[in-house]
Amino acid sequence: MIFFILLLFIVSPVFSQSQTREQGLITPDPFWRQALGGEILSLPHVQAQSAVVALDGGNIRAYSTAGTPMWNYSARGRISPFVTRSREGTSYFSRTNGTLIAVNRAGRELWRRDISSPLSAKPVIGWDGRLFVPTDKRISCFTASGTLLWSKPFDSSFTIVPQPDRTGGILFACEKEVFRIDPFGNTRKWVLSGAPVLLHSFSHEQIVVIYPDGSMQIPGSSEDWFLGAQSHAVLLPSLPARPVAAASNGNNVAVVMNDGRISLVSIDESKILWTANSHIREGGKPETEAELLFDDRGIYVLSRTGATSFSHEGRRLWFKYLQNTAAIPAFGEDGVLYSGGRDWILYTYKIEDRPQRTTVYGHDPEGSYNLGRPQSAFMPDSPYFENEIRNKLEQIGAAVSSGRVEANEPAWTTFLLTLSVTQENIIFKISAINLLGKIGSRDTISWLINIFNRENEPSVRAAAINAIGDIGVDPNGIAIRTFLHSVIQGSIRNEQILSAIAAATGALCRFSGPPLSETGIQILNLLSAANQPPVVRRNAARELASLR
Repeated sequence: MIFFILLLFIVSPVFSQSQTREQGLITPDPFWRQALGGEILSLPHVQAQSAVVALDGGNIRAYSTAGTPMWNYSARGRISPFVTRSREGTSYFSRTNGTLIAVNRAGRELWRRDISSPLSAKPVIGWDGRLFVPTDKRISCFTASGTLLWSKPFDSSFTIVPQPDRTGGILFACEKEVFRIDPFGNTRKWVLSGAPVLLHSFSHEQIVVIYPDGSMQIPGSSEDWFLGAQSHAVLLPSLPARPVAAASNGNNVAVVMNDGRISLVSIDESKILWTANSHIREGGKPETEAELLFDDRGIYVLSRTGATSFSHEGRRLWFKYLQNTAAIPAFGEDGVLYSGGRDWILYTYKIEDRPQRTTVYGHDPEGSYNLGRPQSAFMPDSPYFENEIRNKLEQIGAAVSSGRVEANEPAWTTFLLTLSVTQENIIFKISAINLLGKIGSRDTISWLINIFNRENEPSVRAAAINAIGDIGVDPNGIAIRTFLHSVIQGSIRNEQILSAIAAATGALCRFSGPPLSETGIQILNLLSAANQPPVVRRNAARELASLR
């Protein structure tokens, strides 16, 4: 009898270890670690070959994906625990006194704006670089360069914070009301029978609403009913526990629940395709907060206690436990898990061997707002008279200055685009181009480059260049390459145009940092050469100094 008891004690640990290996437990040593100098406030943001963390002392620190410290920005005050990065690598966050700050990927402050109160959730980045900024009971929309486009108040605080939807806008909830706001501030509202815990957009017209008891539905037509809208709600299968986080890919929605189970729901088939256990369930302790990633690689569950990976078919690939974490970890495209500890150290674990993207930018946007060319729906039936043009330009200018562009943006952009190429009055043409730069949609950069390439009037060409500088973003580098080609050719001798190229090059380099700096510095060096006009040399030298 004693022999069998001893044998049981010997075999049990072996069986447990074997079972753990089959389940894919990952226990590697840290890939690298770095002292942070403070406690991390929110999950690391891994993108554009770097990781950014926000610390409780009011600092934002950046590290390369190899672990090299890159920069340390001090906000000189406490910051809210919400940081968002654009595809260019610009970080947007706020101080607790209500100051919104933009810092480029090199740690240089670009701008700051007063938003009256601190962020209540992460800003959402739109398809053309615009920011949807949530504060208590308010959503504001800014261009990437900090121009306010519109702002909308609400009667109550957000119970589900704003998230991107399939239209390039945002989706959120206030108690039993669900709102969808498009890029131009147009709002739709659904009034539900109960308060949801999760929302997800899976088409341009429909959303999935998930309630605390696990029930799910596609709500019927919104308060602002439109032709073709679904007039009644569609019930979906109920989940077996309280939902915590959701993510979608195509028309499939993955949902992780507080007991650690994860389910994949097919909206098309209206059924649960599979349910599996994550590290949360293995650990046995319920979670109230988690993050989900759902992409071509698989489905990833992230929580303060660890991370789990699943194939699209529901097979658990690996899981890892984490201890003493200060925030939910992040999982990068390089297969590295980033975790901030309460010991003020950032730990990374190499879990998957993934080829790294060669681009220094984040993912391309899912779509376009169609602001890059005139839209026929907004074209006038007859030409404008001169006084009408003047009045409309004054109206648009006043709206831009006061942050009230709002739903007029598509129509006004069409008016300005058309005016910029058809108007014979040079003053009107330049005014239209200047306003395109202030409205600041990245969609219009190609249009402005065409004006620069095709126009004969130097002041108009210079205006197009200055507008690109005002927009500030050039993630594909098309503007900076155009400037370089023009300068190398040496065919431009006009001081106004060359000075505009210098100013716009400096602006683009300051915004995007290292991705454009190499080409930008080459342009500015060429413009500061002895063969250039004195005023151009001075302007180029000033821009070079600003990049150091």
